[in-house]
Amino acid sequence: MKKVANIVLNDFVNDSRVLKTSKSLSVLGYETVVVAMHNKGLCEKEIVSNVSVERINLASRYWPKIKIIQFIKYFEFICRAFFRFRKFDVIHCNDLNALPIGILIKLFYKDVKVVYDCHEYETERGGANRVSKWLMKFFEKNLMRYVDSIITVSDSIAACYSKDYGIVKPHLVLNCPSYTEQEKLDLFRQNLNIKTNQTIFLYQGGLSSGRGIELLLEAFLGIDDKNVLVFMGYGPLEELIREKTETSYNIFFHPAVSPDELLKYTSSADYGISFIEDSCLSYRYCLPNKFFEYLMAGLPVITSNLHEMKRLVESEGVGIVAEANTVDGFRAAISASLSQDYEEIQSNVFEARKKYCWEEQEKVIKEIYNAL
Repeated sequence: MKKVANIVLNDFVNDSRVLKTSKSLSVLGYETVVVAMHNKGLCEKEIVSNVSVERINLASRYWPKIKIIQFIKYFEFICRAFFRFRKFDVIHCNDLNALPIGILIKLFYKDVKVVYDCHEYETERGGANRVSKWLMKFFEKNLMRYVDSIITVSDSIAACYSKDYGIVKPHLVLNCPSYTEQEKLDLFRQNLNIKTNQTIFLYQGGLSSGRGIELLLEAFLGIDDKNVLVFMGYGPLEELIREKTETSYNIFFHPAVSPDELLKYTSSADYGISFIEDSCLSYRYCLPNKFFEYLMAGLPVITSNLHEMKRLVESEGVGIVAEANTVDGFRAAISASLSQDYEEIQSNVFEARKKYCWEEQEKVIKEIYNAL
């Protein structure tokens, strides 16, 4: 049985894509190990959903978080991953920071195959200055020469990679959940004391800047109490949201739940919101996993006016796209969603989720690995 090291530089606690990929590879007959970072309180070795996980416990893990020390930590991770997994058959690298491990192993062991799984437009993420972007592109372009297969998460990002590096268009594996006909539940009303005559708009996912959270908070301050906004997740803006719940009658917060419970809670809302700010190309071309989670839970979606989400919403008829990524634009989108025929839109959602599910993405992974 061929061995796959599925490498990710996080602690693999809430990385659903890496887990789904690993489970799919196991189903396809590969012995798969997720390689991740160790953090305090986590097991170094464990089985998660029938997938083996090995977290590398760095000697430098708790050293100060300054640039030179961060580089030392990264170098230690690369070295330890290299010596532990150098004799595996395939190195599946999640994101650019994991790619050097796969390339290093391939340079020493020619028969090893490397798959590069880009979870976003790596070199066009927010916060990077011009010099950093140039260095990342130079780094990525030169490493890609040794990669056997490339995966991206949206068609626009795949097209950009093809244009940027003069390569064959990468494979597309969307961030979809596994197919399930999730029944409608009412957990938010039960847990948060929301009234039955109030419409629930849900934002779930990372609570950080760039996700339209501040704009959403402002938008709902001017909406009547028949419509409420529930945030479910965790991140740097959690405290801000909690503060708003103390003074607002229609804003609620619910802590993040486990992946196994997620769709049960998602189905308890009436609409799903995916507002991403157009602050970088990675965001402009994104198709976030929460978008597909809303569909799988049976929710019509309201999205910001970004290319990939707009194309999918309009082609499938599953919601409303805000004309402008502003407070007024979001309020208008919410109002427009309430004027739609809910049952008609929801029937479109039920049809769309049959196409945008992990079982369809798994077929692409099978093709990629068969070609290796």
